[in-house]
Amino acid sequence: MSEQKVLVIDSDEASCALIKTVLTARGFQVAVAMSARLGLQFYEENTPGVVFIDMSLKDLDVRYLVREFHHKDDAMAIILMSYAETANLVQESLALGATDYLYKPLKSEEVYFKTKQAFEIRRFVVNNSRSLKGIEERNISLQKQNLLLARRIEESTKNLTRLYEDLKETYMRTIKTLAHAIDARDHYTFSHSDNVTRYAELIARQMNVDAAYIADISDACQLHDLGKIGVHDNVLSKPSALTDEEFTQIKQHAEKGAQILEPLKFLEGVIDIVKHHHERWDGKGYPDGLKGEEIPLGARIMSVADSYDAMVSARPYRKVGLTKQEAVAEIKKNSGSQFDPKVVEAFLKVVESFA
Repeated sequence: MSEQKVLVIDSDEASCALIKTVLTARGFQVAVAMSARLGLQFYEENTPGVVFIDMSLKDLDVRYLVREFHHKDDAMAIILMSYAETANLVQESLALGATDYLYKPLKSEEVYFKTKQAFEIRRFVVNNSRSLKGIEERNISLQKQNLLLARRIEESTKNLTRLYEDLKETYMRTIKTLAHAIDARDHYTFSHSDNVTRYAELIARQMNVDAAYIADISDACQLHDLGKIGVHDNVLSKPSALTDEEFTQIKQHAEKGAQILEPLKFLEGVIDIVKHHHERWDGKGYPDGLKGEEIPLGARIMSVADSYDAMVSARPYRKVGLTKQEAVAEIKKNSGSQFDPKVVEAFLKVVESFA
C-alpha cells in the first residue's frame, strides 16, 4: 500500500540508514537505492507514496528524476535533501513539482514530521482528484437527465440540490485537509486548530450562541491558519525573535486566509471570523484595527481560544508552555484590552473542562 511506503535515493549510507531507522520504527516500509537509476527500478517494484531524493546524485539529473516520478504518479510526494549551498537547485526542483525539502545533516525529528506532512499532502491531492472526477461524472449524468427526461424536472432539481450540497461538503473537506496539513508542517502546532475549535465551541455554548453560528465558528477555527500556507517554514518555526519583515508576513496570514476562502460564497460568515481573529477589543489588532463590538463575535471568541492554546503549548521559541493557571491569569489580565470581557467571563466558567 503506497500510503505506508517510502523510497530513499541517496548515495550517502549514513543518511539512508538514519531515514530507514526513524521511519521503520514508526511503521513505514522503507526501501533504499544508492543511485538514481536504481531508484527508478525500485519504484516499479515498490510503488512508494513518498520519495526522498538527494540533490547530489551523479548518475541522473535530479530535475529529470523529479519529472520522471511525477510522470509515473502525479500525486507522488517528493522530499529533496541537500546542503544549504544547493538552495537554488532546490527551488528549481520545487518548481517542477517536488513537495518539500530537508537540509543535511538530517535530524530524526524533522525526517519524521516531513514524511508525515508529505503523506498528508499526497492524500489531499488523491482525494481531491477523486472528488473532482466524481463531481464531473455526476454533472454529466445530470445533463443527460435534463436533456432526455424533461418529465422528471422535479427529480432533476432534487439531484442538483444534492449535488450542490455534495460540492459544498467536498470543498470543506478539501480545505480542512489542507489546513490540517499546514498545522502538520510544525509538530509544535499539529493539533492547534482542533484544540482551538474545541475551546471556542465550549465558550460559545456558555454564551448561548445560536447553534448555526457555532457551526460557523467551528469551521473558522479549523481554517483560521489557512493563510500560513504562504509563510516559509523558517519563519513559522523560528526559535528566536522575528524581524519586522518576518512579523509582517505572519500578520498577513489572517487576511490571506480570508482571500483564499473568498470565492466560496457559502462561507461568508466563516470568512469574516477568519479575517478578524487577530483584532483586539481596544482596536490595536489587525488587519483592520476593528474595536469592541465592531469585531465579529466569532472572531472575539476565537481570539481567546487561540491565545489560550498558544500559551499552554510548546513553541519553537518556548519549549514548555505555560501552566493552565498561568495562561488563565494572562487572559484575565488582558480582559478589556486584547479580549472582549464578556468572552473572558464565559471562558473562565468553562476553562476547567479544557483537556
